[in-house]
Amino acid sequence: MELYDIKQAVESSLKKLSLLGDSLDLEKMKKELTDFEVRQGDEHFWDDPKAAQNLIREYNTKKNLYESYFKNETALNDIFAMCEDLNKAYDEELFDLLNEEYEEVLKNFEAYEIQVLLSNDYDHSNAILEIHPGAGGTESQDWAAMLYRMYQRYATKNGYSFEVLDYQDGDEAGMKSCSVLIKGDLAYGYLKGETGVHRLVRISPFDASGRRHTSFASVEITPEFNDEIEINIDEKDLEVDTMRSSGAGGQHINKTDSAVRIKHIPTGIVTFSQTERSQILNRERCLNMLKSKLYQRAIMEKEKQMQELKGEQKAIEWGSQIRSYIFCPYTLVKDHRTGYEEGNVNKVMDGDINGFIFAYLKSQIE
Repeated sequence: MELYDIKQAVESSLKKLSLLGDSLDLEKMKKELTDFEVRQGDEHFWDDPKAAQNLIREYNTKKNLYESYFKNETALNDIFAMCEDLNKAYDEELFDLLNEEYEEVLKNFEAYEIQVLLSNDYDHSNAILEIHPGAGGTESQDWAAMLYRMYQRYATKNGYSFEVLDYQDGDEAGMKSCSVLIKGDLAYGYLKGETGVHRLVRISPFDASGRRHTSFASVEITPEFNDEIEINIDEKDLEVDTMRSSGAGGQHINKTDSAVRIKHIPTGIVTFSQTERSQILNRERCLNMLKSKLYQRAIMEKEKQMQELKGEQKAIEWGSQIRSYIFCPYTLVKDHRTGYEEGNVNKVMDGDINGFIFAYLKSQIE
């Protein structure tokens, strides 16, 4: 890179860092760290071991964020100072060293950006993935199954487990709906931006005339309920139905009324489970999924309030079209929120979606 370009990039990174510092509220964080260190010395600190361990984990996370902020600030300012020195007296060897150090500093800063963006407690949760095809019958049901495969491959590539909670086959091909638990640290944090409507444009394999079709499917990502969070549900607010399970699962799944459907009357949220072998276990699974959805509503409400406090007009719309996957007349996957694009559609459908995930996360502070 040219000296001018490096200097401009460093100035831009310092501005972003300042925004990150504002979002963290460094003064408040410093006080919280000091208060915790005093509290840790209390003789009763370990009376509740689980609570103490949670506090220590929270302290370590905040301390790391706090200290890393100033490390990044110092490193970026050092690069800026080197640029200034080279402006006054150019030296080829110093410029080569600057280029090397700049690449490393920028890499560390980008990692810190992601670290800050995933610093909420719920970001570390497992993720519940739900996919539903839009109108269009077989074509949209096949598209939903393609997205299912994409996220399955993403999970495998990134070391997450992929546990099917419910899967309803399509009438002729594809699927009618699915619920999947993606397990691993930061699964929700990375995948939360995938919520929304995904659009497909291709020559339909189900159209004898070979015409181009547009299909839609909705993706919803919620954090798995964490029992450290308290969510109370009144039994009077639940409408519970049991039924015979359907679909794959062997002889047992079709012989008993083990499937459970729960509707939360105040919110209208519905959960369904048939993958467990007993009605009791399916009911428990439904309740946990319901708590996860209520947890997600609380998160969205909190984020909405934060946006209003900051005076920002950025809408939080989880049901809007977020991405297009075009197979014909050209190949392109484009995220409409960030502008991030990938021309190799097959690569994306094989689960290589980290570029889209990181672009979305970084867009939240720009």
